[in-house]
Amino acid sequence: MADPVQCSEETCYPVRMWTNVIILSLATLQRIVEFVIATRNTRRQVARGGFVIGPNLQPVMILLQAAWLIGLWYLAYRLEVSWPWLFAYIGLEAARGWIVALLGSQWTSRIVVNASEPFEGSRPFSIFREPNYVIIGLEMFILPMVFGLWWWGAIFAALYAALIYWKVIAENKAVKPLTEPPESD
Repeated sequence: MADPVQCSEETCYPVRMWTNVIILSLATLQRIVEFVIATRNTRRQVARGGFVIGPNLQPVMILLQAAWLIGLWYLAYRLEVSWPWLFAYIGLEAARGWIVALLGSQWTSRIVVNASEPFEGSRPFSIFREPNYVIIGLEMFILPMVFGLWWWGAIFAALYAALIYWKVIAENKAVKPLTEPPESD
């Protein structure tokens, strides 16, 4: 009797292809939905009296994540899925959902200062100042690992870390005058 798990390239490829298409479609859809929500939340915060500070690195971030996803679509199309890495990725998505839910309408891709809506220093922000940045960096490594593309994940996680380093420095510089007491004459 033949082992039912064994299959030829012709019989396994369609299953593998559709599994990869579903995973990558969900990851792509997630990024698009997050961009729409972050943009909507920024507009709402500004409409409620907030103002945006710091540089607008959103176009660079979109370009980086688009290149990452386009590359994954091209490279991972026929590759096998590593289920442990997929479950690790799903765990990251749960953590990210928790962060977005905690922030609610304050979750944006820009820094919006709004005195009428103070930020609460709750978990996970008491552990990591920018937990979403950490999770996105991990996602950029772990999703390629689902397909065994460690080098793709390493390249884009490193590029993302460099961009976030630059962004955090710029954000801290922009926020500093708002958090320090005014100098007395």
